[in-house]
Amino acid sequence: MVTYEQMLERIRYAGVYPTTERAERSVRLVLTGLGRQLGEAERQELAARLPGEAARMLLAGRPEAGAAPLTGWGFVKDLATRAEAPLATTRWDVGSVLTVVASLAGPDLLARILEGLPGGYALLFGKAELMQAA
Repeated sequence: MVTYEQMLERIRYAGVYPTTERAERSVRLVLTGLGRQLGEAERQELAARLPGEAARMLLAGRPEAGAAPLTGWGFVKDLATRAEAPLATTRWDVGSVLTVVASLAGPDLLARILEGLPGGYALLFGKAELMQAA
């Protein structure tokens, strides 16, 4: 398993962030937000595959009672509002963090996570968004 510092370094590299502190701000925002979107089983399984500090961030974000899961774009807009940041910057942060999270999750868990979320998340995790024929 990778350490939290190794995970941060991967995210810093993916996001071309100037400092580890900047990468960590993105990790905190995105993982807490993702925790609010996932079902309990997926949250727990993903947390088990993340370094301890990252797992705690994910688990700190609990789904809000009665709130419907957000689409991928809705997720980005929600995080931008919470961070008081531009949409483009937030979209970049989300992609930088979730592509690394996808590699740590592995293909099977990632597929289950994407099945449980509304449309628009696959691209955020760095994967193709495949649509079923009508």
